[in-house]
Amino acid sequence: MAPRDARKASTVVCVGTLFERVGGQPYFDALVQRFYQAVEGDETLRVMYPDDLRESIEHLALFLGQYWGGPPTYSEQRGHPRLRMRHAPFVIGLAERDAWLDHMTGAVRESGVDADTTAELIAYFEMASRTLINSR
Repeated sequence: MAPRDARKASTVVCVGTLFERVGGQPYFDALVQRFYQAVEGDETLRVMYPDDLRESIEHLALFLGQYWGGPPTYSEQRGHPRLRMRHAPFVIGLAERDAWLDHMTGAVRESGVDADTTAELIAYFEMASRTLINSR
């Protein structure tokens, strides 16, 4: 028979959704604010956005909050995300994708979350941004 300590069951720690781990919607609101501050000065990306960024900021923050386990506010207000369809009117090549990803990665790194959460967020943004490329 194994010693008593060797027979202990492993402990599973439930940490909740990423939304909960980062503190909820305020994290995504601040993340998106930082991202759009960088976009405002980016010649490649700024032309894709309306002059007033308030709606864009709100939409992205709500989408990210919902995606990472928060309330379905984005879908309740705007319907299914349909990211490719919503981005189809814009020419998104590697330069646009790289600029977007660079600013979002910077915003995540500045957010102060732990390394695992940073890696999880950046992996998602890398994947999602690749799917929106529609031009060479």
